[in-house]
Amino acid sequence: MVMRMSQVVAPTLREDPSEAEVVSHKLMLRGGFIKKLAAGVYTFLPLGYRALRNVIGIIREEMDLSGAQEVCMPTIIPAELWQESGRWPLYGKELFRIKDRHDREFCLGPTHEEVITDLVRDSIRSYKQLPANLYQIQTKFRDEVRPRFGLMRGREFLMKDAYSFHTSEESLEKEYQNMYQTYCRIFDRMGLKYRVVEADSGLIGGGFSQEFMVLAETGEEEIFHCNKCNYSASRESAGVGKYKAQAKAQAEAKVTEIHTPNAKTIEELIAFLKISPDQMIKTLIYETEQGAVAALVRGDHAINEPKLKKVLGVEDLRLADQAVIKKVTGAPVGFAGPVGLKGVKIVADHAVELIPLSVSGANKEDFHLINIVYGRDYKADLTGDLRFAVKNDNCPRCGEGIFDVSRGIEVGHIFKLGTKYSDKMRCVYLDEKNQEQVMIMGCYGIGVSRTVAAAIEQNNDKDGMIWPVPLAPFKAAIVPVNAEEPEQKAVAEKIYHELQAKGLDPLLDDRIDRIGVKLKDIDLFGIPFKVIVGPKGLKEGKVEVKQRRTGAMELVPLDQVSEKLVQLIGG
Repeated sequence: MVMRMSQVVAPTLREDPSEAEVVSHKLMLRGGFIKKLAAGVYTFLPLGYRALRNVIGIIREEMDLSGAQEVCMPTIIPAELWQESGRWPLYGKELFRIKDRHDREFCLGPTHEEVITDLVRDSIRSYKQLPANLYQIQTKFRDEVRPRFGLMRGREFLMKDAYSFHTSEESLEKEYQNMYQTYCRIFDRMGLKYRVVEADSGLIGGGFSQEFMVLAETGEEEIFHCNKCNYSASRESAGVGKYKAQAKAQAEAKVTEIHTPNAKTIEELIAFLKISPDQMIKTLIYETEQGAVAALVRGDHAINEPKLKKVLGVEDLRLADQAVIKKVTGAPVGFAGPVGLKGVKIVADHAVELIPLSVSGANKEDFHLINIVYGRDYKADLTGDLRFAVKNDNCPRCGEGIFDVSRGIEVGHIFKLGTKYSDKMRCVYLDEKNQEQVMIMGCYGIGVSRTVAAAIEQNNDKDGMIWPVPLAPFKAAIVPVNAEEPEQKAVAEKIYHELQAKGLDPLLDDRIDRIGVKLKDIDLFGIPFKVIVGPKGLKEGKVEVKQRRTGAMELVPLDQVSEKLVQLIGG
């Protein structure tokens, strides 16, 4: 079948759509790759779907080579399974919850840990059947509070999710490394620049996880990486290395209470006292299943709640309301501090311990304390790394380097789940002694449709997309200057069939339109190579071959065009 541009359904736009906020969203709408159906819900048109299929093809080939087996699970999941795992009340409003005609509760699957665990506990009974790794490529649903950025944060999206089951931690580690290498091959084959970072496991759970981040200046996530060693981490999980010691406080500097009317925020207090934020102690009151806690970070730092949960060893963590804050501190919101705080556990970030003379709330409305010294005026029950890292923080791994910060887009995430789901859902096997043991699990996801958008975020210019060759909807476009001129038309058709015979997946632009319009569209589509058939070149028996990424152009004899494209595409 000849793919003619005149027949391709690709309603292009000349201007950026007002609704689009990021490059990939703008270009996919402008190029007719996708069409919005509802907020966060998109139809893939032919060009977009071809790119999506290329992503799927690479993922499927590498997953199959890894030894994983493909399955297809339902998108609609009974509530009972999520209640078994304990996630039904925890997932929140992002979970699409529905009822059938019999008033039974279901959800649309945002992820399938419960379903796969239910499948395996009914299908695998013996240690001889383990390990096993099952995967699917399937539509997922998450009711985002604010769908945005096109395919980057939609309510319906395509994901590859895999789940492995094991008899030992050693077996899990082996498969985890297998998936790590598989993911590297997948993104290498796609031609994407990426970085692997340590990550927070979030609601999926488990003891350890890593994210695969496509590097892009427009990426919504920060990546912290050491300038001396190979440590990389997401903002949520980046640790902070040892702090440099600071000057000791003067012994004669005594705690003093200062009247600070209408100064509740860090910014207001800094202006009122004429101090810098690194002199401040920010005290936040939280509620947990263990009771209320006071968390302390420096005024110029932001508390990292996942880290705080780990230090405290709690599952339930939420900011206290005004009533609880008043009960704990004796003051309204904005005046909490560690000095004199009683009946509540105090946990402090390491940086707080080293402030020579600090300032905090006085647990009294409109008053703050100055000249506070850790260990003399108050002491924390627990200390640890509680904050988000910032640029130039010390590396926690090598201790020598400092953090550089780049931006990226999460496209893959691999987890060591342990027994989080298998224990609660009684997913067990019989060991060599015929005794029941709980299976150990791993989980491995790739955002398939998100990867399409990430590839565009990383590869674009003022004229449109610049697809890496493996992902391009077409590898080359043959563009006659005048599609009605017999010689140009015949030569274009001949080149098309030659390229097609070599498996190069070309597009023939047979539209009766100005050459400038056609070339502009092909550039917008990001097709890697253009073969321009024009009267000047044909006089010499040649055509122009132009590269989309570099703009390099070469006149190539007609009998060498297919070999030249094979060389360029293969290289």
